[in-house]
Amino acid sequence: MIVINSTQVSYFTLGAYFDTELFKYLFFMIIAHFYILTLCANVLLIVIICMNRSLHEPMYIFLCSLFVNELYGSTGLFPMLLVQILSDIHTVSVPLCFLQIFCVYSYVSVEFTNLAAMSYDRYLAICYPLQYNAYMTSSKIAMLIAVIWLPPFLAVFVTTSLSASLQLCGNIISKVYCDNYSVIKLACFDTRINNVYELTAASLTICVPVSVIFYTYLKILKVCFSGSQQTRQKAISTCTPHLASLLNFSFGVSFEVLQNRFDMSSVPNMLRIFLSLYFLTCQPLFNPLMYGLNMSKILIICKSVLLSSLGKC
Repeated sequence: MIVINSTQVSYFTLGAYFDTELFKYLFFMIIAHFYILTLCANVLLIVIICMNRSLHEPMYIFLCSLFVNELYGSTGLFPMLLVQILSDIHTVSVPLCFLQIFCVYSYVSVEFTNLAAMSYDRYLAICYPLQYNAYMTSSKIAMLIAVIWLPPFLAVFVTTSLSASLQLCGNIISKVYCDNYSVIKLACFDTRINNVYELTAASLTICVPVSVIFYTYLKILKVCFSGSQQTRQKAISTCTPHLASLLNFSFGVSFEVLQNRFDMSSVPNMLRIFLSLYFLTCQPLFNPLMYGLNMSKILIICKSVLLSSLGKC
């Protein structure tokens, strides 16, 4: 096998695409409308939270951060996906491929850290309601927002840089988007440094936030079982969207991890592509719909905005 230095590879070929003939225009229209709907839903809720002072509370600030991340993650995937659907040759330049890897991996990391910050906020609100304002100060909110975004971006930047420095023996990625593990599998030489760092980074940006979520929810459940009916209702109303979001996202990410590590050739190709895209396509739309419909303050404001818009028409 001829060794190709990574600096000499000018493009990657995305090998999971197949000829859909005239159906590619149908797929393009469906995904384009899905992307537009995702953008509109997240932008609408970001504007509502920013423009209404009654929503300038820690919970809604973290929600706003979550919606910004949904915009970031979906924009890291959809434009390139739409271009590839219409293209006859499914290639992507090396810089653009690594940019997408950075966007996808940082989106996943920020999602988990954001959900962890939200679970911590709910833990303080339910378990320490009287001390909540003393604990959740503006400086602590700013610190948590920084923790949500900065460590994941730094960790993923190092991961992407390590992968970009590898010597490669090929340029075919068996996915519909650029994936870091697929690039590592193309390496000609030992990749232990990459694998060790990736496991360490995943532990810090995924395992630690998930552990925080589990711990806080154990505490919340303990308070719910020992508290009043009002406390239980408050916990259910505020925690249900968060748990649904976490489970939905974890399902999608888990399948992608399994697909990278194990042979999934027995799974039909279309189903494998759909499930590999699930956490990048469904989560950015699932969150604004889930929170928009279940958070009473947001729902009331959304209804008033919609009614006022219809009235002007």
